[in-house]
Amino acid sequence: MAPVILISGGSRSGKSAFGQQMAEQIKGDRCFIATCPHTDPEMDERIRRHRQDRQGRDWQSIEVPLLLEEKLRRCASETTVLIDCLTLWINNLMYEAGKQQETMDEDQVEILAEKLGQAAVAHHGTVIMVTNEVGSGIVPENPIARRYRDLVGRCNQVIARTADQVFLVSCGIPLQIK
Repeated sequence: MAPVILISGGSRSGKSAFGQQMAEQIKGDRCFIATCPHTDPEMDERIRRHRQDRQGRDWQSIEVPLLLEEKLRRCASETTVLIDCLTLWINNLMYEAGKQQETMDEDQVEILAEKLGQAAVAHHGTVIMVTNEVGSGIVPENPIARRYRDLVGRCNQVIARTADQVFLVSCGIPLQIK
């Protein structure tokens, strides 16, 4: 069975580049699942730079803001999949819930993360997931930011339990912690 790998770290720590390098060392087809929504010109520039980093390197790219488990289950067998990133996935889930006048809670995120983890384990290719470590800073001053931090933390714990390998990236240097 192919491994499930989680890569965490702070913003601009080098985790996405590490995940891409890791995936590109695996022979065969590769699929990049991007969770980042197009929200403004600055975000569009970030998306453009990430696409440019994969250009000419035989990546299939798919933008999936919400339905990660479903999309992963539809990926061709033995394809190496890089999901970047879980942090924005949680953001997107919270945003969609808010549009419906609902609130995401840790129990809901745990269920969704468990389903994603199960899909990753069932996939017959390596699955690499990138996330941010958001719980190492100060406690946010507002309830929405605190809930976001908590939901990302819960998601990261669930995926880390499922993962065969977990890396923490700091200053561009990966440290394997599982």
